[in-house]
This record gives sequence, C-alpha cells and structure tokens, in this order.
Amino acid sequence: MELIADLLKILIPASVVLYGMYLTVQAFISKQLQEKELAIKHNLSEHTLPIQLQAFERLILFLERITPSQLLIRVQPRSVQVADFLQLMLAEIREEYNHNLAQQLYVSHENWVKLTQAKDDLVAMIQQASTEVTHDAAAIDLSTKVMEKSLADDDSAIKQAIISLKEEAQKLFN
Repeated sequence: MELIADLLKILIPASVVLYGMYLTVQAFISKQLQEKELAIKHNLSEHTLPIQLQAFERLILFLERITPSQLLIRVQPRSVQVADFLQLMLAEIREEYNHNLAQQLYVSHENWVKLTQAKDDLVAMIQQASTEVTHDAAAIDLSTKVMEKSLADDDSAIKQAIISLKEEAQKLFN
C-alpha cells in the first residue's frame, strides 16, 4: 500500500507537469501557425490587391465605354443603313465585354451579374430603338433614338453597376 502511495506521489505531479508542458507546446505551435497564416495572407493581399483594383478599374471602364453617349461617340457609322449601324454598335459592346470576361474572377458574383445585366439591358434598349426607326432611315436617326432612350433612363443599370463595383472596391481597403 505504501508503494502505491509513493508511486502516486510521483506520478500525479509528473502528470500535472507533463500536461502543463503539453498545453504550453500546443499554445506555442498554435501561435506559430497563426503567425504564418497571417504572414501568408498579408503576402497574398500584397500581390492580389493591385490585380483586384486593376480588375475593378477595367470593369468600370468597360461600363463607361458602353454608356450610350460614349458608345455613339466612339462608333461612327460606316454606312448610312440603320441595320449596319446597329450591328456595329452591338459588335463593339460584345467585343468590349469579351475583352473583360476574365475580370469576373476578381469581383463578387453579384457584381458580375449586375454588370452582365447592364450590358444586356443596353443591348435590349439599342435593339428596341432600332425597331422604332425605319429600315431605310439614316444611322443618325438610330443614334438620336438611342440617346433619347438613354436620357429617359436616368437610373440606368450601368450606373447602378458602377456604384456597386465602387462599393465593393472600397471594401478592399477596410
């Protein structure tokens, strides 16, 4: 019995010391892992933040370039036919969109959907305007109709998409 008591006198303090050492080592390793994760995140953000900001810049530039006022300044009709001018504008929008497809990697899904919807709304508006002019009308008539429709739509999907992209970009700094 005395042997068991002596054994317990040795084993209990040794167990407590061993458990304390275990907790100390575990805390140390956990802290080291947290520091390494933080360093990796910092390094990653240091490299990806400029790329993300560039993506936001490019997408906002895309939206600005397809606003009717900018689009009509950039796209000059090569012929006087409405159908040709319509195809020219739609091709320009499609080309701009395709050029920026990879940027969706850097923005939220919701903002990409807004951007795509803004593009689709613009295409629909241009197509609607083309149905309101005669086929033999001059391309300038389609330009005028597109601008009228654009001015009537003050709170356009393009403006909303730009605002949403700006808000998401601001969150990168918080």
